[in-house]
Amino acid sequence: MIRDRAGGGTVLRQQPAEPQPPVSPPRAMAAKAGAENFPVALRMLPRRYRDHLMAVYTFARTVDDIGDEAPPDQRLGLLASLSADLERLYAGPPGSLPGHPAVRGLADVVADCGIPMRPFRDLIAANEQDQVVFRYQTFDDLLGYCQLSANPVGQIVLYVFGSYTPERAEKSDAVCSALQVIEHLQDVAEDYRAGRVYVPLDDLRGHGCRETDLAEPAASPQLRGLIAAEAGRAAELLAEGAPLVGQLGGAARLAVAGYLGGGRAALAALARAGYDVLAVTPRPSKGRTAVAMASALVRGR
Repeated sequence: MIRDRAGGGTVLRQQPAEPQPPVSPPRAMAAKAGAENFPVALRMLPRRYRDHLMAVYTFARTVDDIGDEAPPDQRLGLLASLSADLERLYAGPPGSLPGHPAVRGLADVVADCGIPMRPFRDLIAANEQDQVVFRYQTFDDLLGYCQLSANPVGQIVLYVFGSYTPERAEKSDAVCSALQVIEHLQDVAEDYRAGRVYVPLDDLRGHGCRETDLAEPAASPQLRGLIAAEAGRAAELLAEGAPLVGQLGGAARLAVAGYLGGGRAALAALARAGYDVLAVTPRPSKGRTAVAMASALVRGR
């Protein structure tokens, strides 16, 4: 409450509440997870892993929703509020939990799996960057963004399965960066409408394309060539990280094979569409994804 003095008296008025990060109901969050290209909570995993991964997904999805869907003038403030809650979670004591449900939901997975705060903080930093950076000049610049927006998820997954090592994290980073690049290729038109271009500008110009080409109803031959080239780079990253599957066992192997298979299936969907990401949004069927996952699981890469 704020006290205003007027005419010798005191008037109490309610202080405007600070905007709070949005909260998605659990069912809505589960539906979003099921619709993802590379869902983090695979139904085949044991319950405790699924619960931990869903908590991680809920946090990551909440951060993304704030960065993409909250009123633009509130996004940085909401992300800062979420970051403060994250700090409170790690500061403890255990009985003192932060306010936002998406951060409170991390309490068990953080405690059980010993996950450091950095990967979660990086996911917030990626969305903070999205509010001020709308273009990337080179592919290396884009990979720098992936280091914040995608790679932390793979690192967290390794911690969840008790499989984290720096060497495995390097391979995981390659897979996650590839998945992020693939997602950007699938969503070129949607991102452009939102004012963002994740295709490197040097590559765009090098293939004789302009940004306005991304608003056309169908991709030109030049743009198809660009998307094919970027997909090739993503395929190389997947190949670099693929041996991680063979270094893991049990549920961890199953989960990482799922990510790898999902990436390969998505690349195949792009190829089947002739790399025209404007006329359609190329996405693989669940059946094709399952086949690609099984192949990665059996081959160990």
